[in-house]
Amino acid sequence: MLNRDEALRFCRARRAAIALDYQNLNPEQQKAVLATEGPLLLLAGAGSGKTTVLIHRVANLIRYGRGSDADEVPAWVTPEDLAFLEAYVQRPDPDQKSQQERLCRLDPAAPWSILAITFTNKAAGELKDRLERLLGPQANDIWASTFHSACVRILRRDIERLGFQPSFTIYDTADAERVLKDIIKEFNLDDKTFAPRTLLGYISRAKDDMKTGEQYLRQCEKSGDLRLQKIAQVYAEYEKRLKKANALDFDDIILHTVRLLLDFEDVRSYWQKKFRYVLIDEYQDTNHLQYLLASTLAGGYENICVVGDDDQSIYRFRGATIENILSFESQYKGARVIRLEQNYRSTKSILEASNAVIRNNQGRKGKELWTRHDQGEPVHCYTAMNEHDEAQYVAAQILGDVSAGKDWKDHAVLYRMNAQSNQLEQAFKRNAIPYRIIGGIRFFDRAEIKDMLAYLCVVNFPGDDLRLGRVINNPPRGIGQKTIDTAQALAAREGVHLWDIVSNAGAYPELQKSAAKLGQFAELIRDLRQLSGELSLPEFYEEVLKRTGYVAMLEQKHSIEERTRLENVHELSSSIQNYLENAVEEPSLAGFLDEIALYTDLDAQDSSENCVVLMTMHSAKGLEFPVVFVVGVEEGIFPGIRAIGEPEEMEEERRLCYVAMTRAKERLHMTCANQRMIFGRTSSNRPSRFLGEIPAELVERGGHDRRGGESGEHKWQPPQRRQRPRPVYDRGYSVGSGYTGYASSSGSTAATEQGGAHRTLGMSRPVAALPSFQKGDRVVHTAFGPGLITGFTPMGGDALIEIAFDQGGTKKLMLKAAAQHMTKEEAD
Repeated sequence: MLNRDEALRFCRARRAAIALDYQNLNPEQQKAVLATEGPLLLLAGAGSGKTTVLIHRVANLIRYGRGSDADEVPAWVTPEDLAFLEAYVQRPDPDQKSQQERLCRLDPAAPWSILAITFTNKAAGELKDRLERLLGPQANDIWASTFHSACVRILRRDIERLGFQPSFTIYDTADAERVLKDIIKEFNLDDKTFAPRTLLGYISRAKDDMKTGEQYLRQCEKSGDLRLQKIAQVYAEYEKRLKKANALDFDDIILHTVRLLLDFEDVRSYWQKKFRYVLIDEYQDTNHLQYLLASTLAGGYENICVVGDDDQSIYRFRGATIENILSFESQYKGARVIRLEQNYRSTKSILEASNAVIRNNQGRKGKELWTRHDQGEPVHCYTAMNEHDEAQYVAAQILGDVSAGKDWKDHAVLYRMNAQSNQLEQAFKRNAIPYRIIGGIRFFDRAEIKDMLAYLCVVNFPGDDLRLGRVINNPPRGIGQKTIDTAQALAAREGVHLWDIVSNAGAYPELQKSAAKLGQFAELIRDLRQLSGELSLPEFYEEVLKRTGYVAMLEQKHSIEERTRLENVHELSSSIQNYLENAVEEPSLAGFLDEIALYTDLDAQDSSENCVVLMTMHSAKGLEFPVVFVVGVEEGIFPGIRAIGEPEEMEEERRLCYVAMTRAKERLHMTCANQRMIFGRTSSNRPSRFLGEIPAELVERGGHDRRGGESGEHKWQPPQRRQRPRPVYDRGYSVGSGYTGYASSSGSTAATEQGGAHRTLGMSRPVAALPSFQKGDRVVHTAFGPGLITGFTPMGGDALIEIAFDQGGTKKLMLKAAAQHMTKEEAD
């Protein structure tokens, strides 16, 4: 038994001994790991290693429990134990590690008592993988998941309390819009005035306020707003249809979980006792419902740790409220706040520029990112003549980087609106730059994949009217739309599911002509339901492909499109295999469908794919790249026109700019254009205020002012270490002119012919002759290696060439652009 002084010394020694396990962390990170009890706010700046902190914090909870954060000493501790621990701190001995852990361990946490919430499946997967490497198999019992995945597990256990069956299905956004379209049609509403996506936004906000359809309808009736009343009526009907279909949309998943916890004390008590520690990542992006969920689950032990960055709160349009993180200390009295400000990602120039921009926001807690990295290159700000010139500038920089040894995947292009990708794509195609757009059609949004998933959903729950309607005559079975409409009308009249009508079609005179075909389809579904319980998931899926006739339908058609669709439906089996390898609970068809329903586009980002990534700034959250281009940095585009004159919206846009800038590790390019055509209109916008907020000493400016001349205080010279191969023809301009060492292809309006002269970015030059390449030449390209020119087609003042590269396949390039990176192969 220790006396008071010895007990204080033991607690200090215990904390110091535990801290030895985390010597790789900086002081603030170490504080965050060792603070285990009570409410904790970690203000984690961009690139500050928050995932590393979360992983080590969880490991500390499992290894040592409250040991690093408690002032109590077990009664069995002796003065000899104290002497051992103090000596160990001074000279750690690996052979004495087990004794050290025994003395430092205080009420260690069971893995299943830790809930760690992230916003994407990809982030949750990374968390689980790193925890498993650190802790071994016990890491699999930690609840590391997204908000929605955690809620689905809770709902599967208790949702019957709310009148749903545990086998509920999940509707994605497209499914929800399909239901709304049907309601809009039945209510005789104008689908332009009451667009499904707009209605879904109203419904989502109402759910975030925890209002049911009936409650929202009463509220709107009091307002006297006829349009809102119509929207509320649609919401009420939408709610009824989802309940009948035993379906939940994304908002319902969290809403119903919160209702369960708030309305049923025994349910609330069970989960509060289960989760001793609750960790929430990206807390600045939580909405009202997510705040209620987190605070309620943590209500038992009050051990809630939230990690976030108020400067990266960029999802206000989705209902996220920055107030959740700004007011954390007032909501949790006595909460500790630890700022993680050391950045491990970016150069000093990039961080100083980013800090300067975000410093102009008023609604923030305040922090300054810093780094031990070198100063690095200044921010490259390029003023293009137009969107074509901007796109070609980006393409030229990427080609130069690749010729200097970088990979395509080292580059990302970020824009405010998806519409801005058009010219970039064209420039990349002209220059044979491989690229991938994040935010295009997701694999799981493709028609053929939704068809196969619809079959699986119907097998899992035949009462899923929406999916049943999708597959009942797909592939064609002679069941016409009139028959389907009749069956749906009968189901509505009798208050039953469409399946109940289809599977008993012979009992309805209205369906006598189609009864045999409907009966065959019903028998198919019954057989598949039986097989689903007898076969493994991969084997069952193969039977679905075969028995439904879907693969046979695609094989009968010989177009490239149908072959691609066939490949896609087979590729779905890879997703099934991945699910089986990573399933947290006993694998099942329902579990697989849950995982797919909660899949996000960001989860599809594959960092191993060697191509340039194009995406919106919102999609870039959480990612990083050596070289980043932020394009279209102009007033009215970024910040958007809606933000001008609206202080809160402008601060959100500035936070978005901060997020975009801090994605860059080594080099950051920001571009604007003197004029730009977008949505069919040409406009002339001023450079964004965000560019003006970057100190001049941190910027190198290049390009052209509105008069067509050179712009900025600095003429941008390509860095010496990125010299490009000498071309085989005279470029027709000087590199030091502010033009960045590339030739505009004939498709760019940056180059026009006037009076027999070639005008390039405001500089009159003689027309440059075509480079001296021809069909049959052997060439060496700096990015693609050696190859043979197999095609040569003149196009205006340029030519389209086709090159069969020895290792890179055949590519089509514009000659003038390709010549910048290509020489003739010397004969032996």
